[in-house]
Amino acid sequence: MEYTMPLIGERFPQMEVRTTRGIIKLPDDYSGKWFVLFSHPADFTPVCTTEFVAFQKRYEQFKSLNCELIGLSIDQVFAHLKWEEWIKEKLNVEIQFPIIADNTGSISARLGMRHKQAEGTQTVRAVFIVDPKGIIRAILYYPMELGRNIDEILRMIKALQIADKGYAIPANWPNNEIIGDNVIVPPADTVDMIKKRREQEKAGEIKCIDWWLCYTKVKS
Repeated sequence: MEYTMPLIGERFPQMEVRTTRGIIKLPDDYSGKWFVLFSHPADFTPVCTTEFVAFQKRYEQFKSLNCELIGLSIDQVFAHLKWEEWIKEKLNVEIQFPIIADNTGSISARLGMRHKQAEGTQTVRAVFIVDPKGIIRAILYYPMELGRNIDEILRMIKALQIADKGYAIPANWPNNEIIGDNVIVPPADTVDMIKKRREQEKAGEIKCIDWWLCYTKVKS
C-alpha cells in the first residue's frame, strides 16, 4: 500500500506500534499531551547515540511542557533494549522514553521518513511535533550525517504553545534582534483595529514600531 506523507495541520496517522515500553496506539494514547516522534537510521550508530542521550538529558524539560518523547529506529525491539542497556552501562544515562521497533521499515515509510538519500530501509532524521489533539504542528528533516539540535525542538514546542494563545513568534525567539523575548500581536487588518492597537499602545498594554508591527510579553 502506498501512503501520502502526512503534512503540517493534518491529524497524525492512526497506528499501533510496538515499543520498548509495550504497545502504543498513536496518536490516541497521547490524547491531551504534546508528543515528539523522532526517527533514527539504525541502532548502535554514533550520531544516534548522541541524540538519544541529548533527548534524555532534556526529558524533564519536555515533560514540564506536557510533552512526551517517542523514538523510532529501523531495528527490532530486542536491539533497542540492548542499545538502551549499553547507553546506561557506558554513558550512565537511562533512557526513559519508548522506542518504536520498525525493523521492516513500514512505519517510517508510512510517515515519509525514508527519503532517496537514505540507503535501503534507513530513515532520515525526521521529527514530528504533535499537539494534544493529535494534529501535526511541525515536521523537521535532518540528513543522516547531521545530529539534531534538541534545544531547537524544545524552543519550537514552547513557541507553538504561545502561538496557540493568539500570537506569532519572531525569528530567533526568545532572542530576537528587534523585540527580544517579546511576541508579535496579530497585525491590524481594519481601520478600527488600527485605532485599537494605538489605544492599546497608549495604555501600555502593547508596544508598537508601527500599527502593523506590535508586540508584547507573555509567559512561556
